[in-house]
Parts: sequence; C-alpha cells; structure tokens
Amino acid sequence: MLHVLVIGAGAMGKTHAAAYASMPGVKLAGIADIRLEKARQLADEYEAGAYRSFEAAVEDLGAGQIDVIDVCLPTPLHKDYVVKAADIGKHVICEKPLARTEEDARFMINYCRDKGVRLFVGHVLRFFPEYVKAKSLLDQGSIGKPAVIRAGRGGGYPIGWNHWYSDFGASGGITLDAMIHDFDYLRWCFGEVERVYAKGLNGRHQVQLDYSLVTLRFRSGVIAHVEGTWAHDGFSMNLEMAGTGGIIDYDSAKDSPLLFKTRSSAATIPGVAVPESPLERSPYYRELEHFMSCIRDGSEPLVSAEDAYEALRIALAALASMAAGEPVVIGDAALTLTST
Repeated sequence: MLHVLVIGAGAMGKTHAAAYASMPGVKLAGIADIRLEKARQLADEYEAGAYRSFEAAVEDLGAGQIDVIDVCLPTPLHKDYVVKAADIGKHVICEKPLARTEEDARFMINYCRDKGVRLFVGHVLRFFPEYVKAKSLLDQGSIGKPAVIRAGRGGGYPIGWNHWYSDFGASGGITLDAMIHDFDYLRWCFGEVERVYAKGLNGRHQVQLDYSLVTLRFRSGVIAHVEGTWAHDGFSMNLEMAGTGGIIDYDSAKDSPLLFKTRSSAATIPGVAVPESPLERSPYYRELEHFMSCIRDGSEPLVSAEDAYEALRIALAALASMAAGEPVVIGDAALTLTST
C-alpha cells in the first residue's frame, strides 16, 4: 500500500485526491492546504486527514506513514515543496510546469536525484486516449512523412489562489501554464525543438485575457503552430498532423473528435472516424496510476522529469521570443536560449 499526501486543495488537488481515493493499492493519507477549511472539505469526502501545513501533516501522520507527496500548488511554490518532500526521503509528484525558471527546474531534478527519491511531473496530455491514438497512427507511418502540425487549447481565464494566474511573473501566462502540455506532447512525437518564434500578450493581460501563438521548428524539419487562449467560454483542445500520406485531425469540441484521412489524387476518400470508448478512468487517474506503478517496480515513466525540463525550456523560449520580437534558438550543451 502506497500512502499519499496531497499538498494543495485547489482544482488539481481535488482531481488528484479523487483519483487516489479510488485507486487500488493506494491510500490517500491526507490533504494539506493553508486554507484549512478547504483541506477539511476535501479530506472529509475521502476520510483522509486535513492539515494547515506540510509540517503539520508530516508530524501527525509520521514520516513513516507517507510514501509519496503530490504537490498541487501554484508554480512558484513547487521548488520549496519538492525540496521539503525530498528532505524527508519521499517520492514526489509535481504538477506542471515543473518550475518558473530553467535554473529552478534543474535544481529540483538534481536535488531529488541526490536525495535518492523519484520525481514525476504531471504532463497528462500523454495519457489522453485521443493523443495516444494520434501518436500511434503517427508512429505507424499512417500519414507518411509528417510536415506541418497544428495544436491548440482554449478556455476561460483561470481563477486561482490569490489570483496568482494574473501575476505573469508567477504563472508565465497561458504559454507556460497551459501550452506547455502541447509543447511536451509535440516533443514526444517529433523530437527536439531547435527554434521558437512566438507572439502574444506576454504579460500584458487585458481584463483577465491571454493569448499566445507559437511556431516551433524541430530538428527533424517538422513545423508546428501552437495556439493558446484564455478568452473563451468552455474548454477545448485540438490537434492536426499533416503528412505526405494523410492527416490526423482531433477537436475535442466535435462529436467525432478524432479523424484520420488518407491522401488520394482525387482527394475523394472520406474521413474515417477512429472511435474511442468512454473512459472508465480519467487521464489524470491513468497518469497517477502509472506513476504509482513506476514507484512500485522501479520502471521508467512515460514522461520523465527531464522531459518536463525540456518542455519548460520550449515554453521559456517562447516567452523570450515574445519579449525580444525575434526567433529564439534553443541551445544544446549549454542549455541556454540564444536569440538570432
């Protein structure tokens, strides 16, 4: 039995707590949040302990009764709590983005390694069945040689603790907080990114709106356009992969969200829907269950902390491009961003 302490009772804390509470071989030991009433409301639902702080939870539960600490807090707090968890020898699950800066992310990865604990980062898009299916079709060569990719996500402006999303220095806006999902997924599909060019509000939020358009050039030659907006009612995601032999098209807002079309000279072959059965378990459940399995058997996760680090570098390159008004080359050995 793996005992999990969740830090944070916000939207992601609730999602993760619900997953652990129904997961075989896992016990939700407690919820910690400085808003004690929030922690109590969530903990009471799942018969777990409620605590005002990390320290109070560890003192009451006992370090020996905690195996995993799941950090579901605003991005600027990730580093402190990952370090706290590692200091008491606990494996860590941290929500994305791993950190606000490249330096903090590298420190966290190295710190956990040196302490002998595992660090997992919640890049959940790799566990959405439509995206898994799209990558499977891609890997099978179904669209031939991939060339141009479009991805996007849109929804309303998020309201978090102390309106922290509105603090661009803390959240990085939609580019860092949300589009990083797409950056990670596309890197999983197409390999390393070499150049980034982006336009967006870049912290110039207007009445809690944000927008970003990012072009990625991969070393493989693939070009991807990624769009994100916090200006819509309702949430949706989309993905289009166009290659020499066909197109994969996904739009979560459509009744038949995932389509695969082959190319023909007459262009008369209709799209064939790829059905996906309703999920018994959410992608978040599947992600966390996978992390638990990796902890039990020592296997490597589908998404590593290094993957999370590279996704962060892409997002930060996009923000740097917006600020500079020119493309940014992602460096290799030095892990630095170089404007061109």
